[in-house]
Amino acid sequence: MASTFLIALREGLEAALIVGILVAYLKRSGRDKSLPLLWTGVGVAVTLSLGFGGFLSFTSSELSKRGELIFAGTTSVVATALVTFMVFWMKRAAKTIKSDLENKVEQALPLGGLALMGAAFFAVIREGLETALLIFSNFKTVSEGAAPMIGLVLGLAVAVLLGIALYKRAIRVNLSRFFLFTGSALLIVAAGVLAYGIKEFQEFGLLPGEGAYAWNWHNPNKVIETVLSGTIGISTTVTWLQLLVWGAYLGLFVPMFIAPSTKKELAAVGK
Repeated sequence: MASTFLIALREGLEAALIVGILVAYLKRSGRDKSLPLLWTGVGVAVTLSLGFGGFLSFTSSELSKRGELIFAGTTSVVATALVTFMVFWMKRAAKTIKSDLENKVEQALPLGGLALMGAAFFAVIREGLETALLIFSNFKTVSEGAAPMIGLVLGLAVAVLLGIALYKRAIRVNLSRFFLFTGSALLIVAAGVLAYGIKEFQEFGLLPGEGAYAWNWHNPNKVIETVLSGTIGISTTVTWLQLLVWGAYLGLFVPMFIAPSTKKELAAVGK
């Protein structure tokens, strides 16, 4: 539940902030009549993202056992790579994302309605597809039950409420600190997704080490199993290769992410 809540909150708030920037710019520039076109582009992006998530789930359920192993392993690796790239990209782009989005809208407006819809669509679809892929892969790592879905719904709901409150300036949030903490946590989730992908490739026979367990708890406590898989992505049965890849990923990318790249960033984080 914790991991799906975090994914939905982080990605949902990013999308909400993007939409808020676009809406605010149109209102501020006296182009309220263009808002339906913007919302159409956003709606198409959300619909396609939901469809992509459904396609992943349907495809996975229709494959053979070995086909499902390679499909789940591949989507896990792709999701990890995409999330890693996007977390670091957002860290670099956060300072200029507002002006970049406004420039894209300004360039699209003279070209007509389709151009504005396209600008809104492409601004949101990246977040939507990333979220669908990561949620699908993360669902594979967590214990079965309703908790992951509850976490997803709650995360999206909180993200929407925060986005509305920020747009209306009802609250103030240190977004630099928020994205630093949630980005670090998201990398931990991605490490668990990657470890799951390694497990699937081992069962398929593509990677060695299946059955060579770092630990393999017999009759594990369900609460402990749920907490572990739902937070750090490491369950009660882990091979040495999974543990090695999981630890190497965290040891490489988390320090890189949390290390401020400039003195200004260091001062901002400390405030």
